[in-house]
Amino acid sequence: MVTSITGLILTMPLLTIASGNPRKVAEIEAMLGPLPLNIQKQPSGLDVEETGSTYLENALLKAQAAARITKSWAIADDSGLEVDALNGKPGIYSARFAKSNEDKLSKILDALGDTPYRSARFHSVMVLCNPKGDLIKDAEGICWGELLRTPAYKGGEFESLLWVKEAQCTYGEFTQEQLSKLGSRGKAARAIAPFLRESFGLN
Repeated sequence: MVTSITGLILTMPLLTIASGNPRKVAEIEAMLGPLPLNIQKQPSGLDVEETGSTYLENALLKAQAAARITKSWAIADDSGLEVDALNGKPGIYSARFAKSNEDKLSKILDALGDTPYRSARFHSVMVLCNPKGDLIKDAEGICWGELLRTPAYKGGEFESLLWVKEAQCTYGEFTQEQLSKLGSRGKAARAIAPFLRESFGLN
């Protein structure tokens, strides 16, 4: 994106969000606030295997790959649902917990059974890498809640189960404003934003 101001051509800094999901890219872009950046999703065909043992390792794998291929700054995140009664599971394996969303919900509810102890949280870690793939900053965000006994709506994933008291709705029913303010990814993005401003000289 190029912006013209009084005859001068100013090229906005390029930032790649290491995701092929347009919705996720749009969400993260909104969470970063009104920064004058040219934001793009990762190149089509880039598929990074998440072999890390932590959110940080997985996020870094994705950001480094996107940064080196595009030769631009890159952001990536990794997130998961952590259930206290299940000793923090499924955690980093949330996306691979079961084959379908419906199976994921059934599996987590079956594992919890009738226990009244249903506290859980979405945990996100976001990283910022420079064009060489060097880690510049990492940040985490956590959104606490309790798991309902049945999903709040049809067709959802774990987000349809996590009731967040502060919002009086499930995570999956958050507005974009609530995602940015209360969501785990939003909290991580807000922590990263000042380092983006500093790195690009936007202060």
